[in-house]
Amino acid sequence: MVGRVGRPHGVRGQVTVEVRTDSPETRFAPGAVLRTDPARPDPLVVSGVTWHADRLVLGFRGIVDRTAAEELRGTRLLIEVPDDERPEDPDEFYDHQIIGLAAHTAAGRLGVVAEVLHLPAQDVLVVRDREDREILVPFVAEIVPEVDLTAGRILIEPPAGLLDD
Repeated sequence: MVGRVGRPHGVRGQVTVEVRTDSPETRFAPGAVLRTDPARPDPLVVSGVTWHADRLVLGFRGIVDRTAAEELRGTRLLIEVPDDERPEDPDEFYDHQIIGLAAHTAAGRLGVVAEVLHLPAQDVLVVRDREDREILVPFVAEIVPEVDLTAGRILIEPPAGLLDD
């Protein structure tokens, strides 16, 4: 996910966007094609980009009024990323690289990463254990000190109480 659509901006179909990428100038350039969640019949194509204070404002082809813009509110904006592409920072990962990794603690296998939640305070991993319970793990270096994409696993060093029922 590279962004989430916020409220409409003006009356010509523009929307504010909560940016979730380190390269908004590339990901949201005019002509950029964005998939959506929930899915739309056609992807959104960026037609205009401006910044209003510290908020990104986008226009999309075919979204020409406030009503159409309001219907996009809450939509997650997604991009196609080749499987072998890596972010420049070695401590950053794309969601699709993390989802499906085996989660281990020093005591053994905990489960599998099922989802990455992008919350305002921090990212959180949703790990499903053997009983199909969800365990929420803050995705911070102190708790997840190792991500090994080659081995297909992450190491979790949980603080006291994190894994208690």
